[in-house]
This record gives sequence, C-alpha cells and structure tokens, in this order.
Amino acid sequence: MSGCCGPTAVELEPSRQAARPDDLPIVVIGAGPVGLAAAAHLTERGLDFVVLEAGGQAGASVAKWSHVRVFSPWKYNIDSAARRLLEADGWSAPDPEWLPTGAELIDDYLAPLAKLFGDRVRLGAQVSAISRLGLDRVRTTGREAAPFLIRLTDGTELHARAVIDASGTYATPSVLGASGLPAYGETDAADLVDHALPDVLGADRDQYAGRHVLVVGAGHSAATTLLALAQLDDTPITWAIRAGNASRTYGGGDADALPARGALGTRLHAHVESGRIRLVTGFFTHAIERNGGQVRVISRDPSGAEQTITAERIVAATGYRPDHAIADELRLDLDAVLGSTRTLAPLIDPNAHSCGTVPPHGADELAHPEPGYYAVGVKSYGRAPTFLLATGYEQARSVVAALAGDWEAARDVQLDLPETGVCSSSLAEAQEQRVGLATGISGGLLGTPLPLATVGASQGGGCCG
Repeated sequence: MSGCCGPTAVELEPSRQAARPDDLPIVVIGAGPVGLAAAAHLTERGLDFVVLEAGGQAGASVAKWSHVRVFSPWKYNIDSAARRLLEADGWSAPDPEWLPTGAELIDDYLAPLAKLFGDRVRLGAQVSAISRLGLDRVRTTGREAAPFLIRLTDGTELHARAVIDASGTYATPSVLGASGLPAYGETDAADLVDHALPDVLGADRDQYAGRHVLVVGAGHSAATTLLALAQLDDTPITWAIRAGNASRTYGGGDADALPARGALGTRLHAHVESGRIRLVTGFFTHAIERNGGQVRVISRDPSGAEQTITAERIVAATGYRPDHAIADELRLDLDAVLGSTRTLAPLIDPNAHSCGTVPPHGADELAHPEPGYYAVGVKSYGRAPTFLLATGYEQARSVVAALAGDWEAARDVQLDLPETGVCSSSLAEAQEQRVGLATGISGGLLGTPLPLATVGASQGGGCCG
C-alpha cells in the first residue's frame, strides 16, 4: 500500500513472546546515594530491581572526592528506608552529629548498603541507550505495553518494566567558556585543567605545589579548592569569577545555619583580604592559549573588554550539566532552560530559589510523557545548582511508591526542613580541631536544606554552588 511519501507504515504489535512489563525488574541507573535509596525503597515494597553502576564500586563518583568533608552531619545523609534495612542487618549508624568525608560515606554507608542487595547491584555496567522494545520514539501504538530496552556499552541488553535514572551529572562538568560554549583552545589545554575538587593536599599535590593555579567558579567547589591551595607554600593562587563581587560565595558567615559552610566563606574572604588569594572579578573566559607548560586565559566580557591571566594549572569549578543522550529515544518533556522536567523547573529555578526555598516534590513533578521513566537525584535538576541530598531521597521514595501503584503515598511528599541553627557551631569547631575544616561540593552532597543568610539581591544562583 502506497502513500504520498512512499509505502504506508503499518503499526505492528510487539512480539507476543516478549515478556510482559509487569514480569520484569525495575532498572535503577547509578549506585550512588540516591540510586541506592531507590533500591532500598524498592526492597521494602517487594519490587524486583537491578542497579546498574558504571563504576567499579558503589558510590564511584563519591570516591572521586573521597578526601572532601561535607557540610552536614550524618543524621541528614542517610535515607530512611536504607537505615531500616541496614539496622535490621545489624549495622550501627555513625555518630549522627559527625560530618563525614566522601570516603566515610562510602565505607560506613554506601558500601554496606550495596552489599545488602547482592548481585542486584551490577558494577561496571554502563548504560549507553534506553528505548522501548521494538519501538522508537515516533511509534505510539502499543508503547505503554512494551518493555524498556536498556543497552550497555558491552553490548548487553536488558528489559525492564520501568527505569529510575539516578546516574547524576558528575561525569559531565560544565565548560570553562563563560557563554556556555567551550572556550577557544579549551580542548587543547585539557591536560592542564581539572574539574572540581582535585586532591591538592594529597594525591594531586605534586601537580599544584609551587605552581600558579587559576580557579574559575563561584560555588562551594571553588571555595573548597581555594582553601586547600592556600595551605601550599609558594603556590600563587588566582580566583576568577564572572560576578562583580564574591558575596555569593562568602555566604552568610556566622549567620549560616551550617557552621562548616559559613566558616568556608569566612576563611575564604580572609585569604582574599590578606592577598593570599588574588580575586579577579568580571572574568568571562573566552579563550585559552597554551604556551609550553603555561596557559594564557583570556576574558572577554559582554562589552568586548578583555583581561588576561597566565597560570600553570586551572581548576574549572564551573558546575555540571545533565546528559540526556542515553534517553534520546524516549519521550522526554525537558525544560528549555534547565533541562529538568518542565513541571519541576519553576520550583528549582536558581534565579528564584536557593536550596532552602525549593519545595518538596515527587513523582508527579518528575514524570515525563514516557510512562515509567524517571530521572531522580541531581540529574533531575538539570543545570539548577539547588539540589540537596535529602530532597533526592524523598524523590526516590515518591517515585518508588508511584511504581508500586501507591499514588496516595507518592503524592504525600514531605520534607523535614530543619530550622536555622540546627547545626551546633561548637560541634563544627570541635571537629575542625580534630580533622580540619569541613568543606563540601555543590549539589547532592549538601545533605540538609538550610538557607544561607541573604547577602543582597545581586548574589544570584543558589546556595549549593
């Protein structure tokens, strides 16, 4: 049969031999904190699942910043379902008031939790694409009845009744270029650029000690790196930001509800005032010119004015962005600005919200036109830096409830937002004396949704980076 554009396409029913979606497991992508929280809630609901982790261990991305101490104590970093499963297995929770490092998050929480799930957690399993079995994005007939098809980079394929994508954004950092595009020459200088939180006092020390380092970015990752660099003698440090001042990074100081976070901004400010760290404002990275072991970084602001910084190493603490390429054959409704769902976008917009003002949200706000597919965790926020780990846990709980058909629980989205001052400043000071200044990374590692003190309407962005 012919049509105006060639033979008429005929819709075919999915193979009768294909497994029914209800008989298949739910696939969780990513064995980080939120992915394993989803697994814990699936376990409690009695739903079959498989967790696919691209790395070689649970919390593989966390392992890359294992040296960093987070701002919030343990009591805000453990998912409720995960806690119940672990305690039933004889696990003892860490000191609830302790501020853990990334390594402690893995050793004392994520690794024991993943062990409970046994071979349901598959390591070294990197997802390359997701589709519907026998149907591309254009096909509609029979779509909801068709299982999801998950393809791995090793050629393995799995079928699933639903997909919870908690793969995060750590592997897709933002570029140095100030306009969202790579700076000219950025790729050629890649071996002299590190993205977010290098271990400058440990494993990466030799790459930084005694060299002029340029840190680009205004979030907590930048602040953390700057404070570590300041401890290296004979290491010149330049800090470049687009804003006209660094008030957003300095934050609320003593008024910050998280003392460790407030101390971060206060000490950074002191280093800038003393001249230990040279602050360059109004810097819009446009081009990078390599000259032997040095790089010349050129800023060109919107008016066309240029300024230049010459350095030997660059730390690009410019945030992260989501990569939805693996879901290209699914029907996603993404906000044109943030890359989150269109419904979630106004609730997390960093132009209007900080971490502490993002309202609780769940399955309804995370749903796409593709039934059964949800992105949760920091990936669900797209480019918004207002994500909090506690919010990610509530997302996971709500989504799993929806997949279990318990829409009453799925829509009963609640988040206990601690009052300002919940963290004891004496605790933070005592811990700093024992182990050093607590620092943190933007996004899901700031585990308690507490607002920064307001420092002026011009600060912009969010409190998480």
